[in-house]
Amino acid sequence: MAVPRLPSPIVALLLASLLAAPTLAILPAGARARTDQAQIIEEDPALLAHPGTTLAQMRALGASTIRVVLHWDLVAPQDGAKHAPARFDDADPADYPAAHWAPYDAVVRDAQADGLTIDLTIAGGAPVWAQGAGIPPQGRADRSFAWKPNPRLYGDFVHAVAERYSGRYVPSRGAPPLPRVHWWTLWNEPNFGQDLGPQAIDGSTVSVAPMMYRGLVDAGWRALHQTGHGGDTIVIGGFAAMGLTGRVDRAHPLGLPGDYAQTKPRQFVRTLYCLDVNSHPLRAAAAAAVGCPTTAAGTRAFRTAHPGLFGASGVADHPYSGERSPIDASDLDGDFALFSQLGGFEHTLDLAQRVYGSRRRYPIYDDEYGYITRPPHPGPYLSPTTAALYLNWSEYLSWRSARVASYAQYLLTDPPPGRHVGFASGLETLQGRPKATLYAYRLPLFLPQTTVAAGRSAEVWGNARPAPFMARDADGPQRVRIGFQAGGRGPFRTLQTVTVGARDGYFDLRLRFPASGNVRLTYQYPRRDPFLATSLEGETIHSRVVKLTVL
Repeated sequence: MAVPRLPSPIVALLLASLLAAPTLAILPAGARARTDQAQIIEEDPALLAHPGTTLAQMRALGASTIRVVLHWDLVAPQDGAKHAPARFDDADPADYPAAHWAPYDAVVRDAQADGLTIDLTIAGGAPVWAQGAGIPPQGRADRSFAWKPNPRLYGDFVHAVAERYSGRYVPSRGAPPLPRVHWWTLWNEPNFGQDLGPQAIDGSTVSVAPMMYRGLVDAGWRALHQTGHGGDTIVIGGFAAMGLTGRVDRAHPLGLPGDYAQTKPRQFVRTLYCLDVNSHPLRAAAAAAVGCPTTAAGTRAFRTAHPGLFGASGVADHPYSGERSPIDASDLDGDFALFSQLGGFEHTLDLAQRVYGSRRRYPIYDDEYGYITRPPHPGPYLSPTTAALYLNWSEYLSWRSARVASYAQYLLTDPPPGRHVGFASGLETLQGRPKATLYAYRLPLFLPQTTVAAGRSAEVWGNARPAPFMARDADGPQRVRIGFQAGGRGPFRTLQTVTVGARDGYFDLRLRFPASGNVRLTYQYPRRDPFLATSLEGETIHSRVVKLTVL
């Protein structure tokens, strides 16, 4: 995640940012490009502690994919020591402590039983023995930090993880093989110094984190192919959406981004692909400083030398928008990649491919997203009601996009005060009470126009998110009702019932409303479903309410 551990200058960027950029490219009205958009949710602490109950809750909400961040140093033996254990084979899953694997094994098993997909992000921090010399004190105190991680050792770790979750690995005598994982993400937020450092050296004039990440992708890509996962979904990036640039001064003796801050994601991508600000190949000393070819011949060989940069399934971004709506790109730095700027981010990726003769247009995986709310956070954040609107709006735009391959919710439950800087983007409070965002996530509803002329129809988009799962287990088709409350008073009556398929729960239609009033969706869980909590069987649930004005 990007925002929870941001240094104070970057927290300020969530409140006021810097230059305009292209907005998310969407299709014409009525068009639909993707029928396979993954619906991701992430909640690592509760998931690893209580996988069965947490996965059941996620499944009831309708998430199809669970993002799990597997931290290298949490699995590695002697992660705080300067040297790995004697005779330790870091490519062999059996050489890692079984207890360190146990929470992830349980999640993978339970997810398979529930019919859920795991997006396994193999991330830092790195154990001390796999990091470079001169680790700063802050890096030793942060479990997610990795200082100049050794790419060969990271590749060995990816090999161990991929072998363990290959579908054929038996963790102990007499036990069944562990399920296979089919979706991998290589590292988390490589443009954030608290995940990969240093970001820049020499007074922040040389951006070195992209060079380090290039080596990590190379090693991870090889390991996944060596273990039979070459045909799986393999995603690179997972970029934090913002970044900082600044000269050396008393407050920032390393400049910005320095060791720990964020590199702007589009800038990071250009350096990752050895391109200058105009997307031309770097040359001479500028190229050598960041591990790039210095000659035309080297540029011609770059694509072959780094297959993961050109053959991945897609690129992930964490397009947190702070308090902005999903279309607000005003006064933003053009090298950021917030939700409203995904079109510009796609353009940078496309240019990087074309320089090397590739026509690949990478899908964008939004695999971490959400809105911090006030309450419970005391800062200048959105109300839960506005956050609910923005969640549905952003998902509608994702659904309509030809390039966005997933939509994500982070978190399930708000964390305790003080933890992750109070990253209160959950669907329910710390005490387990539902927020407005829970109703928005479970049954999304969005009307692009909430004022229409009398006699004209309005577009109604929605998603009965739990329905595809229920269709697998229950008899009969799954339906969602579009309800209308005339004048905003009295009972809701059903204007139309929509049957949703087993592939996804989305629908998009035009409907004529008789007057001004309120619109909402209603769905009933099946009365008998082996994966539902007994308390949910037969329960009727509703979306948020949308006010519609008919002139």
